[in-house]
Amino acid sequence: MKTLGIIPARMAATRLPNKPMALIEGMPMIGHCYFRSKMCRLLDDVYVATCDKEIYEYIKSIGGNAIMTSNIHERATERSAEALINVEKDSNGILYDIVVMIQGDEPLINPLMIDEVIKPLYNGKNEVSNLMARLKDQTEAENANFVKVVTDTNGRALYLSREPIPSPTKYNKEIEYFRQLGLIAFTREAILSFVKFSPTRLEIIESVDMNRFLENQVPIQMSITDFEADSVDTIEDLKIVADKMKSDKLYPEYKTN
Repeated sequence: MKTLGIIPARMAATRLPNKPMALIEGMPMIGHCYFRSKMCRLLDDVYVATCDKEIYEYIKSIGGNAIMTSNIHERATERSAEALINVEKDSNGILYDIVVMIQGDEPLINPLMIDEVIKPLYNGKNEVSNLMARLKDQTEAENANFVKVVTDTNGRALYLSREPIPSPTKYNKEIEYFRQLGLIAFTREAILSFVKFSPTRLEIIESVDMNRFLENQVPIQMSITDFEADSVDTIEDLKIVADKMKSDKLYPEYKTN
């Protein structure tokens, strides 16, 4: 199956403006995401999708693939869907079977995580695949920057929320909470169907893309990853990631002098 990796990125992030170009060990964050995604052997191509010339020109300057998209998108999935259309339009008739949306604010992403999210689509039974990671404590469960997810007995998402779910109000034992990661794989048909659906009530309330699929009865297969996910939402997150990058084992493989 031909597989495309898309990294949606924009400068106007509400919580940390200009973060794709924030320097980590001298390299813009989006550069780390791009180089590490390129290490995934299951991806045939990787593109950064952006509405900002600064990001586009930087990726081009490092020999990477970038594609311009509209600046009106509210959701990363919408930007990724437009990028797919634009990439295919420029590629002489090539069509991709699978599209993987890779977040541009996770500069420590391990390429093996991309393998993990792609493989559930190989059996032909799933349209959308998403990773989730265990949260360490109640503080993380209450962090609105982490999207929590609950699943059914088959590992399919039931609901995604920025609140702690399931609720601890009437349960006095320890609850295992899971965080939805922004690493999501779609069949070509699924990601294109996303933009055909109108934005939904719960998607808007929670500000979570994947609720649009759930409200339209499109199942999302969740898989637990044991890799750590370090997303950057605040300046404090940026400092933590920068410190971890100093001893990261993958960084020397793409570090430029």
